[in-house]
Amino acid sequence: MIETIVFDVGETLTADDRYWAAWADWLDVQPHTLSALVGAVVVQGRDNADAVRLLRPGIDIAAEYDVREAAGRGEMLDERDLYDDVRPALAALRELGVRVVVAGNQTQKAATLLRALDLPADLVVMSGEWGVAKPSPAFFARVLEVSGASPQATLYVGDHPANDVFPAKAAGLLTAHIRRGPWGHWWADDPAVRAEADWSINSLMDLVGIVRP
Repeated sequence: MIETIVFDVGETLTADDRYWAAWADWLDVQPHTLSALVGAVVVQGRDNADAVRLLRPGIDIAAEYDVREAAGRGEMLDERDLYDDVRPALAALRELGVRVVVAGNQTQKAATLLRALDLPADLVVMSGEWGVAKPSPAFFARVLEVSGASPQATLYVGDHPANDVFPAKAAGLLTAHIRRGPWGHWWADDPAVRAEADWSINSLMDLVGIVRP
């Protein structure tokens, strides 16, 4: 029985369109150029940030993030970034008695912005607040600390095999891989992903059918 569902953020709850468009604008390149490079690193199984490094070899992304913030062109997140199924799915899950947790690889600022959206969730917490990020086992240890349920009763939902499905499964959690965003679509039918994911879903609303007796 699933008692807690924990959600990744980027390309699970939120679309990354504006995130990458903002980076393209900052780097003074066409959005489609950066999007193409994101696709290239996804296919190769590399870190998303490598798309930026291909444009600016040697860039210190953390330092550049701070410069963008200081210039007033930093991180943004609001209702426009949510996928349409987020609010109805999370609300339906809570009505079924499921504890809903949002825990992703995001900054402290992203956590603040997400909480301001007042999602139907019991807890919103990010790696930037924990000081540990996916795919580290320590991240999923923290997930289990806030789950309120056993690993076998906790389901982690995400689009990224290496950051979500594989490490969550290794930590003993149930896993659902969502076919959404570049990572979700490209890796959806990969045999290793299929083998590790307890469920492969196309929408967050699919979780309601999984949970409902």
